[in-house]
Amino acid sequence: MWVKAEVYSTMMKAMKVARRQLHTTAMKQTVSELCVPVPWGEIRGQVWGPDHGKRVLCLHGWSDNCGSFNSLIPLLPKECRFVAVDLAGHGLSSHRPPGVLYSFPYYVMDMRRVIDALNWSKFSIIGHSMGGNVGGLFSALYPEMVEALILLDSYGFLPTKPKELARVMRTGIDQMIEFDKKSEGKMRVYTYENAVKRLLDGNLSISENSAHILLERGLVKVEGGVKFSRDFRINLKNVVRISMEQSLHLHSKIKAPVLLLKAEDGFDKLYDVAKQYTSTLLQAYKDRNHEVVTVPGNHHVHLNNPENVAPIVSDFLRTRVLSQSAGAEEPMSKL
Repeated sequence: MWVKAEVYSTMMKAMKVARRQLHTTAMKQTVSELCVPVPWGEIRGQVWGPDHGKRVLCLHGWSDNCGSFNSLIPLLPKECRFVAVDLAGHGLSSHRPPGVLYSFPYYVMDMRRVIDALNWSKFSIIGHSMGGNVGGLFSALYPEMVEALILLDSYGFLPTKPKELARVMRTGIDQMIEFDKKSEGKMRVYTYENAVKRLLDGNLSISENSAHILLERGLVKVEGGVKFSRDFRINLKNVVRISMEQSLHLHSKIKAPVLLLKAEDGFDKLYDVAKQYTSTLLQAYKDRNHEVVTVPGNHHVHLNNPENVAPIVSDFLRTRVLSQSAGAEEPMSKL
């Protein structure tokens, strides 16, 4: 059943606001929808830029969707072809099968499925928050495929203290068992206005306009209103953890140039992560001559204030990717 007329009208107004973000003087071209079949359903996303453009895969943060890049991509070099995906369980992508948890290695496997479908052999990665961790792990496991890695308020890896490992793993397993017992038939329905309020109340780093952008792919219409499209299981504790030593080992495997863009009021203030871990990872990037830049803004600065991010990311792409590959021939993408 369709939502009530007044709710639907409000949704359409919000979507128009979001779409206006797509049409800037920086990049005026069609944004097309991506759909990659996977064994449990499909991975969805959006594609920007020319067919022959340098390839960039964009990975959003936890509980967001590929709309997270709607404000930023129009301000980036038009010579690039950006593919922004909804990670499994997010946005319009299929949820994982019943009884399956979400973890970084599985997201990396999803990336492999997407790039294989696109016939990409080399590409760059832009990852925000959790998407940066997925991108960091991918860059360590498949260094020959990654031309450049851009981390938006992310350290690329998220270590866990060894003494916390058993507790965290047990918590995640117990949460999954309880979820399986209670989730059948459960579905909370909202009005569009209440869904916006729910998103803003649960995420203090996004603006109201950014909420409308994310909800364009973050809601589905159901009888009586709308519901969030994301899988509730993404909220359960991640049981696949790595230590600081393992993080640094993986970090050493990354061969691509890295831009780590920190927000002044971002990840470090938003999440309770051991300062010695983040400072150690940050120093590791500096020691390997990667670029670390701090910009004003919060954890979602790339979405809320893309003008603070775009010039730095654009310069990095031009100097580290576009200028290095002038004249190089690549196999055509299937997309």
